[in-house]
Order: sequence, then C-alpha cells, then structure tokens
Amino acid sequence: MKKLLKYMRGYRRECILGPLLKLAEASLELIVPYVIMNIINIGILNGDKAYIIGRMLLLVGMGLAGLLFSVAAQYFSARAAVGFSSKVRAALFAHIMHLGYPEIDRMGKSTFITRLTSDLNQVQAGVNLTLRLFLRSPFIVFGAMICAFTIDLQAALVFVVAIPVLAAVVFAIMLSTIPLYKKVQQKLDRILSKTRENLSGVRMLRALCKESEEIDDFAEKNQDLSRAQRFVGKLSALMNPLAYVLINAAIIVLIYVGALKVQHGVLTQAAVIALYNYMSQILVELIKLANLIITITKAVACGNRVEAVLESDASLLPSRLPPEIKGTHTVELRRVSFRYEGGGDNALTDISLTADDGETVGIIGGTGSGKTTLINLICRFYEATEGEVLIDGRPVASYDFAELRGKIGIVPQGAALFGGTVRSNLLFGREDATDDEIWEALERAQAADFVREKPGMLDFEIEQGGKNLSGGQRQRLTVARALIRNPGILILDDSSSALDYATDLALRRAVRQLPGRPVIFIVSQRASSLRGSDRIVVLDEGRAVGIGTHEQLYESCVVYREICDSQSRIR
Repeated sequence: MKKLLKYMRGYRRECILGPLLKLAEASLELIVPYVIMNIINIGILNGDKAYIIGRMLLLVGMGLAGLLFSVAAQYFSARAAVGFSSKVRAALFAHIMHLGYPEIDRMGKSTFITRLTSDLNQVQAGVNLTLRLFLRSPFIVFGAMICAFTIDLQAALVFVVAIPVLAAVVFAIMLSTIPLYKKVQQKLDRILSKTRENLSGVRMLRALCKESEEIDDFAEKNQDLSRAQRFVGKLSALMNPLAYVLINAAIIVLIYVGALKVQHGVLTQAAVIALYNYMSQILVELIKLANLIITITKAVACGNRVEAVLESDASLLPSRLPPEIKGTHTVELRRVSFRYEGGGDNALTDISLTADDGETVGIIGGTGSGKTTLINLICRFYEATEGEVLIDGRPVASYDFAELRGKIGIVPQGAALFGGTVRSNLLFGREDATDDEIWEALERAQAADFVREKPGMLDFEIEQGGKNLSGGQRQRLTVARALIRNPGILILDDSSSALDYATDLALRRAVRQLPGRPVIFIVSQRASSLRGSDRIVVLDEGRAVGIGTHEQLYESCVVYREICDSQSRIR
C-alpha cells in the first residue's frame, strides 16, 4: 500500500487542509461544554439574560463555523481521495494493458476487474475517511480528557480509568473482525468471478439447460458469503452496546463523584454537566475511530492487492534495438518447445518450420493439439520454453513490440469487435486508413456486401462485442481489420469457422492475391480450407507429425488422412 502513496502527489494542499479543518471543527466542539458551563454558572445563576443570549449566539456562530469547517474538510478530503483513486485506476489499467498473456492467464480477468472496481472504491473510501477522521478522533478523545482535568482533577480520574477500558473493548472487537472482513472480501471475489463466468457464458448455459444448477451453485456461494457477513456483523454489533454500557457506567461513577463534590461545595452543577458532555464525546469518537480503523484495514488490504498487480512484472519485455527495414518476410521456428506455466506437459514439442515470402502455410490438428499456441509464439504473446522463433532472420525477442506486431496482421480465434462504428473498428488496424482503403479491405474480406446493406454503412453502430452481427459477419470484419494493415505476415486463426464453404473459398482466394506477397498462416479445422496451401503442418499432441502438401500428407500422414476422411473423404 505504501507504494501507492506516490499517486497522492499533486494533492499536498488537500492532504494538509482536510485534516487541519477537521481539527478546527473538533476544537470548536471541545469548547462547547465550557460555554454551556459558563452559561449555567454565570448567566442562569445570576439571572443575566444578556450574558445567556450572548453565549447562545456564540454557540450558534461556533456551530456555523464548525459546519463550514466540516464541509470544507469534506471537499478537500474527497478531492484528494477521488484524484488519488483516479490516478491509481489509470495507472493500473495502463499496466494491465502492458501485461503479457502469461500474467493474464495466471491472475485471471475477473481479478483485474475486481481490482479496478470494488478494491479501488474501498481504497478511495479509506483515503477519504483517513484524511477527515484519523486525527480528529484521537484529538477529541485526548482533548476531552485534558479539558476534564482543567475542570476537576479527581473527577477526571474517572476518564483515566474509563478510556483505556473502553478502548480495550472497542479495539479487541475491531482486531477480531479485521481478519474476518478479509475472508468476507475473498468470498466476495469468488462471487464476482462466478457472476462474470455465468454472464459471459449465459448462452451456453441456456443451450445446455444448466441454469438451475448454476443458480444453485451461485446460491450456495452467496449463502456462504451471507453467513460470513452475518457472523462478522454480529461481532461488530457488539461494539456499540458494550461501549454504551461501559460509558454509562463511567457516567454513573462520574455523576456520583460529582454529586458528592457538589454537596461539599467543591464542584458546581455546571462542571458536572461539562464533564458528562466530555464523556459522551469520548464515547462517540472512540466508536468512530474503531470503525475508521476497520475501514482503513479493508482499504489497506485492497490497496495491497492493487499494488500486487502493479508490481507484477511482464515476463515478455520488448527489445530496444533499432528497427530494421527489410523488403521480404520470413518466419522460422527452430526446434521450438513450449509449456504453459503450471500446465504440466509441453503444449508444443520440437517444432521446426520455415515460411518464406509469399508462402501460405496451413496448420491443422485436433482440439488441444497446439495450433493457436504455435501462432501465439510467432506473435510473441508467449516466450518459447526451448528453441527460437525468428522473423526476417531476427529472434522475436530482439524486436520492440510495436515493430514486431506492426509486421503482423492477426485474426484471433474469437472474433473480437468493439463498441463503435464499422469504420472505427477497422481503424484499430491502421489509424490513418482512408475510406477507400477500408472498402478495399472489406471487399477482400468478403464483408463489403453486408456492410453496404447496413444503415449508415461504414457509420453503422456495432454493439459491444458485435452482438448485433452474426458470427460470420464478425469474422469477416476482423479479417478486414487485419488486411487493412497491409501486413508482411498474415495469421488467420480459425477465422472462417462461421463462414459457408463458398464464402470461405472466395476469402482464401482474395487473401492469396494480396499485394506485397505476405507470409500467410491459416489455422483451420477444415482440411478443404488448407488444401491449396504451399505447406500444411499437422499437429498431434503438440508435435508436428507431418509437414507437406495436401497430396503428400494424405499419402504419408495417418493423422491428416483421418481428418480428411472424417470430412467426407476430401482428396
């Protein structure tokens, strides 16, 4: 949490003025019992109405001043807290955007969402309350005790005994609830993770008629969270009654001692009332302080979790070597193996492959054979565990990310579109593309016809995730987004799975006629989609069991022949 405090820079004035204004308000609050004591001792006993009215106006003025101090303190505290959380949120989002696939796999997307939302909101609330109350409550407690000593030394000894006992009870409850609150937060994380998982997969749940099972599972986790919250809530609820019992017992002793002193003429009735008011102030502030510390503890725990994400280093670092300009493009894999973190066996083992300028390489294999993993290594989304991946004769690790991925146009397995227009989505591929270039990319991707039919055409609004488009339309738009980059290396990762055979064939023909002769990688489950490739790589359990043309592999590779035969004996 300490390392997050650097984001408070720029709010030094607010961090000073907020607590100081609260202390000013607290000083006025400590003066009130003195004023009331003087009203009784001087104004009421002497029947001096002018004095009483004057002191009443003084109390009103102090109340208004205290209100102004409180509002100003709240303004500066909120300004600092909101500004601080905004800076941290921006830094956290930027850091997440620079993390590699390994870190995203390890932490999980739901973790990032929780850190950016509920955790940072808790940190913001903790900073706000700390600036407002962290100095005010101790100031009131010790200030009230000192004021009590100025009134009567013997009566003030009641404060000396009551405050430690009261503080011990309050802080004992607080310390016992802090670890429980942490467990509650962990259970809440699991609820959020489950909610995200179910909402993202709601269509599949309905297709499989699993709604009831998921509802029961969610209800069980929700009840677990509720039980934990109720238990910690019951412990926290003990604070107020126990504190009131102790403080009322102290008040009884105080009144008893005060009554004896009043009877002997040592102490006035007004002084006893002032002591009573100070005791009440101490009660309120100790409870406030305990609740504040619980809030701060939650905020620190959440801040530590945010800090852990910010301190997570990206395992893939860009090179600082100057870029090289080369007219041709080659991709080479030299005995490449890869194993996912915590994944056990290798996902890829001893893969060697070379693709030269203008060649088309098909990649096929069963589910889980490592097709997408191989593509991810070329893009350096992951680092090869063994061996080396080279592009244009240079290891991918020697490239800056912008230079490396500027050479590559990739259509990922899941067609990802963003909320906005057709134009804005394609401009993600290249910001300076003209409308003519956009239409050309749409034509090559076989998407121009359906875009022309949409209202507004290039200005047609796409909902988040492309929900208002069919699966095939989404795939063709993502292909167009990759083509508009004019890449030297084009990767189509199962990008035609939602297309009919005629559209798929037209798309492959258009891709092979691209200017600039890019290296093309096509990942597909359809053997027909790869038949015209210069080379086809057949993967089985992470190993290349065959590399060659369609005819060569059908004759020599059992795995490839089985795939073809299972797809209506494609030959």
